[in-house]
Amino acid sequence: MKKLKNKAELVKGAIIAGVKYAETRGAAVFEPTDSASEKILYIYRLLVHDKIIQALPEDQVSQQTMKHKLAIWYAKQLPKGHPLL
Repeated sequence: MKKLKNKAELVKGAIIAGVKYAETRGAAVFEPTDSASEKILYIYRLLVHDKIIQALPEDQVSQQTMKHKLAIWYAKQLPKGHPLL
């Protein structure tokens, strides 16, 4: 996996953006009690389903790899020169 600077902040931003995407699309309504790992799994599966990100092989899907994929996805959404990049 490619090393990302500010990975934790990118993952947090990806969760926020992913929740907004899922709710805007009408695919889900997240509760405040939903854990971050549940949100990460759902957002990852939704983005793969919508063909926004490429799916990982099933034997490589883990919390760590999903976080990494979401961080990369979110980083690509940010404008050049953003402090997290």
